[in-house]
Amino acid sequence: MNTYHNQKARRMGMYALIIIAVVVLAFPLYWMVVTSFTTRSALLENVRVLPKLGNMTWSNFTKILDAHPILTWFGNSIFVTAFSTVVAIIVSTMAAYSMSRYKYKSTNFLGFFLLVVRMLPETLLVVPLYMMFTNMKLINNYASLIISNITFIIPFSTWMMKGYFDSIPHTLEEAARIDGCSRLQAVRRVIVPLAAPGIAATATYSAILGWSEFLFARTFITQPGKWTITVGISSLMGEYTIIWGEVMAAAAISIIPIALVFIFLEKYMVAGVTAGAVKG
Repeated sequence: MNTYHNQKARRMGMYALIIIAVVVLAFPLYWMVVTSFTTRSALLENVRVLPKLGNMTWSNFTKILDAHPILTWFGNSIFVTAFSTVVAIIVSTMAAYSMSRYKYKSTNFLGFFLLVVRMLPETLLVVPLYMMFTNMKLINNYASLIISNITFIIPFSTWMMKGYFDSIPHTLEEAARIDGCSRLQAVRRVIVPLAAPGIAATATYSAILGWSEFLFARTFITQPGKWTITVGISSLMGEYTIIWGEVMAAAAISIIPIALVFIFLEKYMVAGVTAGAVKG
């Protein structure tokens, strides 16, 4: 009986910790949404965790859409993020497969090198990248932003994908080779479909990195019409005043693509994370 009560107490404690963690992590999102629908006068008068219905309004969204090119910034971010993610996933998939299947003396060094590159802060690379892009006349060109994003996404994606490829038995690939497939055909017909959950999970996290990137976008793109959504939102904060309702309305709009990605790819992400955690 004591054992049963102890297990029940531990289970209840675990659930309580999970609930607390969810509340803490979700509160910033909740506060952003509440602020985006709250009138400016209500925000200045009193801060309420549970706002009054009479203080809720759509005006923050209409004002921000009318006064600023939010949709243009939104489209710019979608283009840069999508292009960066697709290129990074293609390159990292090939790199991760080669690191998983071909064991050279330099494989461990290459993996360590990728890890070190991923650990480097953006501020360390922004100056040399800016000089390089200036010489190549790529400032205010999305190519500079895409290249810089890919530079940071590929090491992260390669490490994730390598774990998924390691979890796929070599015998499946060898069986396809015996049946007459070339190595490329075996990879395309057998390995890639099996690694699809891992690829989807990696693409999701890569898209998040590309979508939330700020420093490169702020440095390499100076024309307001070419800004991404992160730079555009930062420009809404004035030197002396900040209209928080409109800023949070723009932020709420900016999370829509990532939220949709999570909704539609959630099952693949869970399967991908599980597969990457188990080595075959």
